[in-house]
Amino acid sequence: MIRRAVLLLLAALLLVAGAGQAARAAGYRYWSFWERDGGRWVYATQGPSTARPSDGDVQGFRFAVSEDSEDAARPRGRTDFAAICARTPAREGTKRVALLLDFGTPADAPAGETPPAARTACAQVPPDATTAEALAAVAKPLRYDTNALLCAISGYPDRGCGEPVSGKQRKPAAERRDQRDDGPSLGLVAGVGVVTLLAGAAIWQVRRRG
Repeated sequence: MIRRAVLLLLAALLLVAGAGQAARAAGYRYWSFWERDGGRWVYATQGPSTARPSDGDVQGFRFAVSEDSEDAARPRGRTDFAAICARTPAREGTKRVALLLDFGTPADAPAGETPPAARTACAQVPPDATTAEALAAVAKPLRYDTNALLCAISGYPDRGCGEPVSGKQRKPAAERRDQRDDGPSLGLVAGVGVVTLLAGAAIWQVRRRG
């Protein structure tokens, strides 16, 4: 009986340790790339340096902290091609690409930096231009790392590129999570409670047999 209680205690300790590791799971601070499909944003399957949008396409970029494409925050703001490119008349031998640039929230900004306001731009570029070339036409300066990862649009952020952010540091964007959680996770609290109960049971069993 004592052995069983000890084994349960060890299992509970592992559960708590796992919860602690999950709480420290890292996200990444980076620019995500999106394409407009009908009335919704779809995470792009190609990078901006290889994607070749068509005339009339709407594409978006969002700076935020996220774990992966499932967790990434979508661009916010106007997404209508006609409105974004209203002042850019069609011209033969070119295409127009509507871009939405969402610089994110202060919670996702690197320390000491303030995100600019979101804005739109209509890039008029050659028919074979990539998204990266369209972006360069309207949102310089751009910054890339040695692996061609897009690090900054219009100079934001000033430093950093896809760096990991610990779970403790991460502050989710408001549209992804409305409730604030300033305390330990429910799983962690429950795990601690289980450990406490099992520890008491193990001690009681030892005393009973003694």
